[in-house]
Amino acid sequence: MTSTQSKNMLYTQQLKEKQVAIEKKFAAFAPPQLEVFPSPAEHYRLRAEFRVWHEGEDLYYIMFDPVTKEKFRVDQFEPASLLINQLMPKLLAQIKHQPLLRYKLFQIDFLSTLSGEILVSLLYHKPLDETWEQAATALKHELSQEFQINLIGRSRKKKICIEKDYVIESLPLKHKTLHYKQVENSFTQPNGAVAIQMLEWAIDVTQNSEGDLLELYCGNGNFSIALADNFRRVLATEISKSSVACAQYNIARNQTEQVQVIRLSAEEFTQALNKERAFKRLEGIDLEGYDCNTILVDPPRAGLDEATTKMLQGYERILYISCNPDTLEQNLQQLTTTHRITRFALFDQFPYTHHTEIGVFLEKQ
Repeated sequence: MTSTQSKNMLYTQQLKEKQVAIEKKFAAFAPPQLEVFPSPAEHYRLRAEFRVWHEGEDLYYIMFDPVTKEKFRVDQFEPASLLINQLMPKLLAQIKHQPLLRYKLFQIDFLSTLSGEILVSLLYHKPLDETWEQAATALKHELSQEFQINLIGRSRKKKICIEKDYVIESLPLKHKTLHYKQVENSFTQPNGAVAIQMLEWAIDVTQNSEGDLLELYCGNGNFSIALADNFRRVLATEISKSSVACAQYNIARNQTEQVQVIRLSAEEFTQALNKERAFKRLEGIDLEGYDCNTILVDPPRAGLDEATTKMLQGYERILYISCNPDTLEQNLQQLTTTHRITRFALFDQFPYTHHTEIGVFLEKQ
């Protein structure tokens, strides 16, 4: 048996264990059969970050064992994308003999894409100045012979971009390819192959929808843009200014003018909808003009607060994407008093870990 076959068998076994655990955890809600969307067994992570270790003339990446906390050398990192692995040694080979770039460098972060772009952030325990910028510009020029690369330098209260601080990701869905601006240090789906499956699943479960879609926690417009063709209009909320800016860019790039993004948290939107508070950010937006009978939520690990969960129960259909089975279970205890689960999915964003991403589609009873 080859190492690849062995790895695939191990991955299949671990995914099966996740599936069994999720089915057991949510059995009380009587969901339909769990749809399971696997990850590639290797090179699935589009993001990675490494500490940098200086040892005499040598310079190399390290990580820390999560249990023992001991450091270990990393020359290649199998979970990371092929693009990251290809760049890792070539980047260090260039930095190693350039004192301006090497001195006080303590961490390197990579953000890669399926479309071939890659962004590298170099983190320092020293101030960065024009001489560093000149050296980094020369480094970018050299690496650009082989890679679609941009560089960022970071030190305390200082950020220097060598051209730009984002990548453009292209996700090939079945019927179209979507393009997303992804900014350094903002949230992006880490597993590109699984991200495509999530969008395809969400498009499928909302087929033949009527009226408008409301999305809370829309981020850079990832789901809003993908689902726009299934609805008359999409109203999306997001509290982060940088994410809202990305969403606006992505809406224009993908020509989905029927998507409107407003900068409110889920709690603030609930207050605005209930007319408990007025927000200047809503001036010129007619909330009552929307006919939202489907709502999409992709909350942080803390899940939904009680008021937002109650607000969801007023909608005919609920699409809930969860990164935390425990808080999803808590929210479903309330949601299933008015709705039933009609689609149920496991997306293996994080192979070889206990983390799971779950999709639930609920319809009013």
